[in-house]
Amino acid sequence: MVPVPELSPEASRLLLSAALSLAAVLLFLAFLPPAPRRGQPPAKKMAQTPLGHGRTDSLGAGKAIAVLTSGGDAQGMNAAVRAVVRVGIYTGAKVYFVHEGYQGLVDGGDNIKEATWESVSMMLQLGGTVIGSARCQDFRTREGRLKAARNLVKRGITNLCVIGGDGSLTGADTFRAEWSSLLAELVKVGGITAEEAKKSSYLNIVGMVGSIDNDFCGTDMTIGTDSALHRIMEIVDAITTTAQSHQRTFVLEVMGRHCGYLALITALACGADWVFIPESPPEDDWEDHLCRRLTETRLGGSRLNIIIVAEGAIDKQGKAITSDDIKSLVVKRLGYDTRVTILGHVQRGGTPSAFDRILGSRMGVEAVMALLEGTPDTPACVVSLSGNQAVRLPLMECVQVTKDVTTAMNEGRFEDALKLRGRSFQNNWNVYKLLAHIRPPSTKSGHTLAVLNVGAPAAGMNAAVRSTVRIGLIHGHRMLAVHDGFEGLAYGKVEEISWERVGGWTGLGGSKLGTKRTLPKKYFEEISANISNFGIHGLIIIGGFEAFTGSLELMEGRAKYEELCIPLCIIPATVSNNVPGSDFSIGADTALNTITTTCDRIKQSAAGTKRRVFIIETMGGFCGYLATMAGLAGGADAAYIYEEHFNIHDLQVNVEHLTEKMKTTVKRGLVLRNERCNENYTTDFIYNLYSEEGKGIFDCRKNVLGHMQQGGTPTPFDRNFGTKMGAKAVAWITGKIKECSRHGRIFANTADSACLLGMRKRSLVFQPLTELKEQTDFEHRIPKEQWWLKLRPILKILAKYNIELDTSEKAHLEHITRKRISLESNI
Repeated sequence: MVPVPELSPEASRLLLSAALSLAAVLLFLAFLPPAPRRGQPPAKKMAQTPLGHGRTDSLGAGKAIAVLTSGGDAQGMNAAVRAVVRVGIYTGAKVYFVHEGYQGLVDGGDNIKEATWESVSMMLQLGGTVIGSARCQDFRTREGRLKAARNLVKRGITNLCVIGGDGSLTGADTFRAEWSSLLAELVKVGGITAEEAKKSSYLNIVGMVGSIDNDFCGTDMTIGTDSALHRIMEIVDAITTTAQSHQRTFVLEVMGRHCGYLALITALACGADWVFIPESPPEDDWEDHLCRRLTETRLGGSRLNIIIVAEGAIDKQGKAITSDDIKSLVVKRLGYDTRVTILGHVQRGGTPSAFDRILGSRMGVEAVMALLEGTPDTPACVVSLSGNQAVRLPLMECVQVTKDVTTAMNEGRFEDALKLRGRSFQNNWNVYKLLAHIRPPSTKSGHTLAVLNVGAPAAGMNAAVRSTVRIGLIHGHRMLAVHDGFEGLAYGKVEEISWERVGGWTGLGGSKLGTKRTLPKKYFEEISANISNFGIHGLIIIGGFEAFTGSLELMEGRAKYEELCIPLCIIPATVSNNVPGSDFSIGADTALNTITTTCDRIKQSAAGTKRRVFIIETMGGFCGYLATMAGLAGGADAAYIYEEHFNIHDLQVNVEHLTEKMKTTVKRGLVLRNERCNENYTTDFIYNLYSEEGKGIFDCRKNVLGHMQQGGTPTPFDRNFGTKMGAKAVAWITGKIKECSRHGRIFANTADSACLLGMRKRSLVFQPLTELKEQTDFEHRIPKEQWWLKLRPILKILAKYNIELDTSEKAHLEHITRKRISLESNI
């Protein structure tokens, strides 16, 4: 043994002093919050005191809310009901189900039951409405409304949330307008006491629109519309294969008695040859035009024809145009083998899409806040979606404009009907007419555009390419397809592409042109040479973060290579949704639905085994969009992402939360993890931690979803989004080429000659890449600010975490503008 030398008294004092100093430093550091990883933004804190009132978790104390669904059912209604119940309970309010719609309100008794947190579990993925809906004649009478008022007053309910169509919401507004007189009459006949009437002196009404037809003015999308489009497109895709086999013409009838939205978007999403909608009847010689159009399609090499008909389709004189009429016409004049398929109520059924679940959840949260913030002077409002923003609109203004559309159609004022439907509907209609009815002109523009895909494949890329090519040809341009991204442009993998070549591309997943992640910097010389050789005057680049960074490199190369001084337009397309300048990217919706469907199946398996927690890893790189939104759509208990820093304490809180959950009737858990949320807390680490800490309480399973998120056929949203983005990009680049033309040469060297087309809140906008450069975290390939992070508190509240909901950016009451909206001149 080595002897330890003795220390002098002075040395002992110095050593003790150093030890005490070190202990003090360590003690100080122990109480500091953990530092963020290099390059990571500081941990985001939930707002403690939202503007306008105190804590939201006590906003509803002493109040009661009733929620009912009325009229036709729509997928996503259950998501809205679930959100109203859980957020209502979170605010401290009592929440009641009203079963069977207004009939249950009139009948009372067991039809009005108090809801609990567990009573809305496993509702999220169910179609229809779990609390039932019924057409009610009794509520149309004053006697029926008296009974309904008494049933509410006796339970102390002064807040009513109605999920339904315009008829249901009009009934709710009538009920609110009569409320004071109904209470006075009830007091007079002894139905309620004066004290009860005083406590329930006014009634707050908030509506959410549940209708698959999307026929309610004031909202871009109603709950159920996206799911109905999913059902329709599944059938159209299936029919397309059999139609091609036998060279048949199919006439498909979809719902929409007074609104052609489903028919129009279906036609855009499948590239239909013709669509009939009630808002815009065909010209008087439509029979000749239709037959000529079908013949041209066949002569172009197509083996099938698809015709979409809204059930309310009419001609200019108001006479109905039926599916059988169209079939008889095609058979008689062209002799084509023709079949009719009427989709009917299959459009209402099935599982709600991810979009409808998130929409229902967001609208449910907003509805509760609108109810609890309401006063006797607040008009009844409807919570709706405008672009990507939740808005509140006066209920009766929306109802009136909706009725005005029907009146305009009945009076033959079809242009007015289209304008009243709103800008989004008009844009969809104009893009469809361009793609389906206008052929390439005989006179050419003399300009050449090239289109390429860059980055990883994303569903919807092909729809964007098809739209870009066809709109480019309509403008008179020569269109070139570049295979394999920037690398293909360097190696000369470029060919001219025709109208017929892109037929049927809208429903295809992946990238028909081929795509690579290679950046252009090392190929400047070859790319410049090929731009010159092929006479390219503009580039439309469809892709993800590599498309953005590669385009920035091309801009840098302009200083040395004059051939790179041409207009560039980037269309974001990536499942990660991490491209700066756009709230959404093509492909993200398809990936989100894939994850959501998988989570549904996993949760269903857990329902049988009980006491099981699943850890699911999603794609996205450093961007947590997929994990967060799939968490909202799938009802997850937690979603770990890079943008919101978490530590071992947070993991411990999540485990304890699941432990408590297993004591309730809901004995399952779902946890999502973004693939690059933390380099140390890996999927395996979290799985092992949960398995160890949950021993004897729950067991764990893990799933890494991988590249299945990039595959599959594109959703209706991605097909439609890609189609409109392609059309708008060509219109912009055509104008930019004209602007940059000097003596027969194109020279584009300004910042605004290289733009990204993105959706920002309520509109599609072109943003110079140089501006977006400042808004980008290049190390982690994400935008510095991301809109969806504001939805994360909703995810946590719906999972029963006691956090504060930030309502500082709450939706304010807006009014519908009826001004004439001039169509974009370049389209």
